[in-house]
Amino acid sequence: MKDYFKKIEKKLRDQFKCENLIIVDNTHLHVKHKSFVPGKLHLHIKITSDYLKSISKINAHRLIMRVLREELKENIHALEISIN
Repeated sequence: MKDYFKKIEKKLRDQFKCENLIIVDNTHLHVKHKSFVPGKLHLHIKITSDYLKSISKINAHRLIMRVLREELKENIHALEISIN
């Protein structure tokens, strides 16, 4: 799993200048939810980026979602994004 998170981190760092980037796996918090799908991740990305902070929140989220498009199709069920 650590390799998968490193892949996500690399994709984001390659695309955006990040001062800080933390990926938190919150999957365990959603196990009892009705829509829980085993093998799908619930992630929280905490990113510090002057560039992403300088654009609208919705555009920043769209850019991040675009970078992680394949991961969202295959392995990520839910993605929470915090931009500082």
